Amino acid sequence: MTTNSSPQLWLYDTTLRDGTQREGLSVSIEDKLRIARRLDQLGIPFIEGGWPGANPKDVQFFWQLQEDPLKQAEIVAFCSTRRPNSAAATEPMLQDILAAGTRWVTIFGKSWDLHVTTGLKTTLEENLAMISDTIEYLRSQGRRIIYDAEHWFDGYKHNRDYALQTLEAAIASGAEWLVLCDTNGGTLPHEISQIVQDVSSHLLLVMSQEPMTKDKGQRTMPQIGIHTHNDSEMAVANAIAAVMAGAKMVQGTINGYGERCGNANLCSLIPNLQLKAGYSCITEDQLTQLTEVSRFVSEVVNLAPDEHAPFVGRSAFAHKGGIHVSAVERNPLTYEHIQPEQVGNRRRIVISEQSGLSNVLAKARSFGIELDQQKAEAREILQRLKDLESEGFQFEAAEASFVLLMHEALGDRQKFFEVKGFQVHCDLIEGKETSNALATVKVAVDGKNILEAAEGNGPVAALDAALRKALVNFYPQIATFDLTDYKVRILNGHTGTAAKTRVLVESGNGRQRWTTVGVSTNILEASYQAVVEGLEYGLLLHSQAEAVVKASA
Repeated sequence: MTTNSSPQLWLYDTTLRDGTQREGLSVSIEDKLRIARRLDQLGIPFIEGGWPGANPKDVQFFWQLQEDPLKQAEIVAFCSTRRPNSAAATEPMLQDILAAGTRWVTIFGKSWDLHVTTGLKTTLEENLAMISDTIEYLRSQGRRIIYDAEHWFDGYKHNRDYALQTLEAAIASGAEWLVLCDTNGGTLPHEISQIVQDVSSHLLLVMSQEPMTKDKGQRTMPQIGIHTHNDSEMAVANAIAAVMAGAKMVQGTINGYGERCGNANLCSLIPNLQLKAGYSCITEDQLTQLTEVSRFVSEVVNLAPDEHAPFVGRSAFAHKGGIHVSAVERNPLTYEHIQPEQVGNRRRIVISEQSGLSNVLAKARSFGIELDQQKAEAREILQRLKDLESEGFQFEAAEASFVLLMHEALGDRQKFFEVKGFQVHCDLIEGKETSNALATVKVAVDGKNILEAAEGNGPVAALDAALRKALVNFYPQIATFDLTDYKVRILNGHTGTAAKTRVLVESGNGRQRWTTVGVSTNILEASYQAVVEGLEYGLLLHSQAEAVVKASA
């Protein structure tokens, strides 16, 4: 827990620039604006918005934020140093940077002599001039500068003296932050720590000597930042090592998105630095939003959230083994390194064939069901669970089906409807990748039989549509239910077409999501089981919500 005396760390988010370089990730202007505003609410001080002029999308993004600025965060424009043998004042890309209207600009330049001579195809002296000229020009236009030293650690290890000269050029020109970048992601934590300490010592020596600019007096010592990539699975560890060695700014992305293997994951860095290392990053209330922000961003960029991500993943505080569950029930410290609520997550008790009675009791409580471990129902549920999972069911990922199983064992499972039968007919159309399907279902509600048919772009979609059509007049809330995900797994493929199939169906109502499971040697039968239970559980949630409203009236 941080206090008022906790040392301040400055967070710099580059999800909207570096993060979008991840393969398979693409965002619209509206997406970028939504993410930026959510990061602003989280309390991130610096949000890098992109490279104005590199594409029309980024130009529009910065223009829209000029019209409707963020509440507290500084939006930062990103750009490289000027081209070799030109002048910053006549560089078109720097005019785009100025037009973006940001107070802060991040300029990246080359630290590694190899990149200067082979990448830029220029001299080491000209590269220093490019750094100085670019920063001096932007400073003359009233901008504050964060200098990203690209490939810093590789450059330092290959030619220490020249790498340090590039930082000196940035300082002399007026950069306020010097961010050391592990661009290739190949450096180890002990190297990061040693090099950051060496840089700090060198800069103190430089600043103690004669003033490095034409300004009167001694320039203020610039702060050091860190920017790490995850190619060696070290991005978070390296960033923390840099902070421990004196870095005051940490750059990273939400969920670790980024090119190749990604960037340092702010969803891991923030709680580690704040809850464990004692630094002040954001407020405690903002920290409780971290899990929601992680999932919000993954939703906006249309990537499945990492269920096993530390701190914010759905499984980060999940307990499956019976001994673990029993211990956590007595004292969460036995198997949890922090309280999940501190980062907006929650404890989950996982139900599977490895479960003991403590799992069943804890899981039941989480759904508002009180079981008496001395009574037969609790052990009946546990045995039923183990029997079904031996047949291929998986309740670990289908908690809604497990809730229905518990209600069945307790004898209070509501019968909203009964499916009397269904048929599915598919037409394969030559030259088309999809097939048209027609499903017919017969259901009974309150003793009344309903026969309905519906089409879909596949048998499961048609079956789902037919069931909804048959039931919506009795249960209008079904119109708000969506089938959001559909997963199929073959359980014993060696048996060929006689193999068992497990189907997981995720449904939602705009506020909640739930997953149900079906297993059969017939994929349609398995799908039917999961789809029907998905509708039934959604109706159960609605019924429970109505009961709460009536009780409070």
